[in-house]
Amino acid sequence: MVSVSANSLSVLLVDDHTVVRAGLSLILQKDPLFRIVGEAANSAEALTIAQRERPDIILLDLDLGDENGQDLIPVLQETAGNARIVVLTGSRDEHAHHQAVAAGALGVVSKSELHDVVVTAIKRVHAGEAWLSPRLTANLVAHLAGHRNKKANPETVKIASLSKRELEIVQHIGDGLKSREIAERLFISEITVRHHLTSIFAKLEVSDRVELMLYAYKNNLAKAPLAA
Repeated sequence: MVSVSANSLSVLLVDDHTVVRAGLSLILQKDPLFRIVGEAANSAEALTIAQRERPDIILLDLDLGDENGQDLIPVLQETAGNARIVVLTGSRDEHAHHQAVAAGALGVVSKSELHDVVVTAIKRVHAGEAWLSPRLTANLVAHLAGHRNKKANPETVKIASLSKRELEIVQHIGDGLKSREIAERLFISEITVRHHLTSIFAKLEVSDRVELMLYAYKNNLAKAPLAA
């Protein structure tokens, strides 16, 4: 059995595949620096463990079955305090990688990488560095430069930060649906809806559902009801 250092890094693994979590756990536990404090298959489990353990690192898959890991990033950060998030993904969708970084992830690692790369990425991110592929870094720089050159409207920037799922929820709020109804419509839990709303409120700088509804109407994110 590998001994654990007093200065070990606590790690939470979030992936909906049991085999993947088991493999990552075996890889990381070979290094005495790492201490696995929990494994989660979905957002509810991840948030419960994150709040209890306050891990140093959260290794997060973007594809959590019926849930999008990207939407979970800001909520996990708020729940876990100082945790730093490294996205481990099998997706080659660079737009999804961009959004993960914009949401707060400090590292993006492909599942096709060697085990040593995953370990190194976690250590670098914990040290305060970003871990991104050269191609992704170049694309992000170009993307940010494009935003600056366009001198984008602040509201446009806020809206662009919303994920696809968050935009769906904003639209349903504009339609007057309650959290339970939204959960049923999107096949997610009410807890997940509330987590999304917390993220949406922060991104759009609104304080409650009424402000969000008015914001949605004003910015054409939802159709305002017709006057009687």
